[in-house]
This record gives sequence, structure tokens and C-alpha cells, in this order.
Amino acid sequence: MKISFLSLFCFVLTSSYCFAQEGNVIINQDKNIAVLLDLKKEMQVDVNNSDRYKIQVYSGHRSGAQNAKTKFDNEFTDWQPSMQYETPNFKIWVGNFKTRLEADRALKKIKEKFPSAFIFKPKKQKK
Repeated sequence: MKISFLSLFCFVLTSSYCFAQEGNVIINQDKNIAVLLDLKKEMQVDVNNSDRYKIQVYSGHRSGAQNAKTKFDNEFTDWQPSMQYETPNFKIWVGNFKTRLEADRALKKIKEKFPSAFIFKPKKQKK
């Protein structure tokens, strides 16, 4: 009886110390960080904006897409290609043009090396 009472007393005593943790956290950060985060959110929305025009350079199997992307990187430095996957094809997309005129000018240059390239507007992505 004494042993069980003593072990119960020790358990209660130690458990009260375990749950008695308190603390204050002070975060010191520059006030401009919030402004930068908001700006980054706006930029990210802008990059994925479906009102922008893109140019598709290639559509097909993965190895062909990787070859087209490498070839594009070697030929053009103005635009960064990205590989997209839409079942069943891999696609190489270039640019993020605000106007159709910008996209047309880029397409004229790109068609010299990639004759099957064309301009399109991506569909809005479902969230």
C-alpha cells in the first residue's frame, strides 16, 4: 500500500513539472519582409496567369522533349523553356508574353529552328 501511494505521489509530482512549461517567443524581423512576401505572391500569380501567351515548341515523348529543351537552351538565351506533362505527351513551353504581338515576334524567331512551334494560352489550372 505504501509503495503504490509513494509511486502515485511521485507520478503526480513529476507530471505537474512536465506540463508546467511556459515560454514567450519574440520574433525580430524586418518590417519589409511582409511587403516582400506579398510581392512574391503577386509575382507568382502573374507567372501562372492564364491571360498570358506561351509558345509550344515540342509535344511528344519524354526523350524528344528533353532533346528539344536542350536544343532550345543552346539556340535561344532570351527565354527559359519549361517541360510540362499532359497525358500522354511531354510538352516544351516557352515564354510568358503579355500581348499577342510580343508572342508573334518571339514566334517568328523561334520558327527558324522549330518550324512546328505555335502560340497558345494555357488553360486555367484547377486548384
